[in-house]
Amino acid sequence: MMGPRKCEVCEKAQSKYKCPSCLIPYCSLACFKKHKEIPCAKAEPFKEEKVCKFGHACNSLIIVSGAVSATNDVKPCYVDEQNEVLQESQLQSVASSNEIRDSIKDEKLRKLIYDIDCSADPDNELDKAMEEESFRLFTEKILSAIGP
Repeated sequence: MMGPRKCEVCEKAQSKYKCPSCLIPYCSLACFKKHKEIPCAKAEPFKEEKVCKFGHACNSLIIVSGAVSATNDVKPCYVDEQNEVLQESQLQSVASSNEIRDSIKDEKLRKLIYDIDCSADPDNELDKAMEEESFRLFTEKILSAIGP
C-alpha cells in the first residue's frame, strides 16, 4: 500500500506530482524545474508483472470501437491512495453498463478520455474535461455503476 510521500527534490513538503519520465515525486513547479536541471531517465516498468496506476498488477479498461472492454495491456502509472482502486466487480459493472457503452460512442467524449490518458498532466486535463457537460454526465454514470 502506497501512502503520502515527501518531495524528493526539497525533501520538505508532501509530493503532489510525479515526474512523467522517472516518476520521482515532487511538490511544486519550482521543484520540478530544479529536478529537470539534470536530465532524468525514463522509469522502467516492473518486469515480473504489469503495473497499473493503482500500484499493483491488474486489468484496465480501454475503449474499443465504442465499447468498454478489459485488457491486460497496461502501461505503468501510479496512484498514492489505495482506496481509489476499483474492485473487479466494479470494473465489470462499468464494462457491462449499456448506458456507459452508449456514451462512449460519442467522438468528443472519446477524445476527452484519450487526452486525459495521454497527458503528461492528467489532473489538469481532467479539470478541463469536467468543464464539458458530456464528460460530467459520463463520470456520473460511472460513479453510479460502481456504487458508493
